[in-house]
Amino acid sequence: MLLHAMAAAAAVPKIAPGQVKVNEAQLRQDVEFLCDSLCAGRASGSASSVEAAGYIVRRLSSLGYDVQGRSFRIDSARVGHNILAGHSKTGRVILVMAYYDGLGMLDGRIYPGADSNASGVAAALALAERFKGRYDLVFAFLDGHNAGQSGIAAIKEELVGRGLSLVLNLDILGCILSPVDPYWKDYLIALGADSFRNTFELANRGLQLHLYYNYYRSSSFTDMFYRRIGDHKDFINKGIPTILFTSGITMNTNRPADVPGTLDYDVFPRRVEFIARFIENYGRK
Repeated sequence: MLLHAMAAAAAVPKIAPGQVKVNEAQLRQDVEFLCDSLCAGRASGSASSVEAAGYIVRRLSSLGYDVQGRSFRIDSARVGHNILAGHSKTGRVILVMAYYDGLGMLDGRIYPGADSNASGVAAALALAERFKGRYDLVFAFLDGHNAGQSGIAAIKEELVGRGLSLVLNLDILGCILSPVDPYWKDYLIALGADSFRNTFELANRGLQLHLYYNYYRSSSFTDMFYRRIGDHKDFINKGIPTILFTSGITMNTNRPADVPGTLDYDVFPRRVEFIARFIENYGRK
């Protein structure tokens, strides 16, 4: 059985030129800046986090977005900064969200957070570039994920008030270090997406990603990562269709080893392309 699966995987043809429109070089640039020593791990409330926020704002402004900051109090000593971009339309709005803060510096060592979650931010920026002419998307770049999820708590009611029809949370998207099946490293996990399987299959044509609708085939882990933790969980509780896109935690997650060089730039752009195609197909409904 294993040998058959390995042979089948080896027989899969290479991705045809032109299938992936996502700019790989820009993905790399975004991840590398967010992991640079200037950003020093992007700890919420730090000057280095402000550097990361400034970069995101500049990227979005260069794409023509009306960018709005939403500052909030993390605790008595720290202030966080959420970033919103999109148009003012309300009703049937798609929210794309990714947290940009990290663990910062601990014991004198930088925790770069390349996969967690510079990869999610880079993916969201790529989607913002792809859909800069659309009026039914809002992008939220969240601070405070690693500070008690204080960022989403400060802004969720404002977002719900926009009339959300769909929420997409991009949380760890760049690695292939923890595949669900060891012989299929071109994979993507999409929690909460069972009702979208037909649309997913359409979006996946030519990309050949192996799609999983649970977290490593564990119902308890699926429930935990989808319903109990994550910045998206309150939208589920409000009955808004919500999908968590992830490639799963790895041995590098929340460690200094989570550096840009560990991301896979064959699979990562294909994941982003898949999400972009899904948004395109969803918008036609």
